[in-house]
Amino acid sequence: MTAMFVNLPVTDLERAKAFYTGVGFALNPQMSDHNAACFVVEQDHSYLMVLVREFFQSFTDKPLGDPAVNPSVSTVVYLDTRDAVDARVADGLAAGGVEERPASDYGFMYQRQLTDPDGNILEFGWFDPTAAPAPEALADQQA
Repeated sequence: MTAMFVNLPVTDLERAKAFYTGVGFALNPQMSDHNAACFVVEQDHSYLMVLVREFFQSFTDKPLGDPAVNPSVSTVVYLDTRDAVDARVADGLAAGGVEERPASDYGFMYQRQLTDPDGNILEFGWFDPTAAPAPEALADQQA
């Protein structure tokens, strides 16, 4: 089985659990303890782990940055509809997230960004590949 786990440092595990449950991810209690919580993004494929900073630090000798000041990753989850994107973001805002930037709407692609209570960036998006322009046109739009 191929699976992907994204690990994010957090300062308050219970607050992070409330936020990520609030945006609709299911907690996997078998892979969670006092140091970390595992959330199912897509069963048998994609998972999000939130780890208390001290535990996260045990996996690297490099100093951890503060994602609220210097973000280094943005985790993006694509959903089936634009309405689903809006619903997840609304749930995230209600769970303590912040939407610091306006939505990006290219017609064929729609994304909204949340910042979790620790400053980690979580985006939700929708994409219609049949309506996407040629790669050169997309590059011009993003420049």
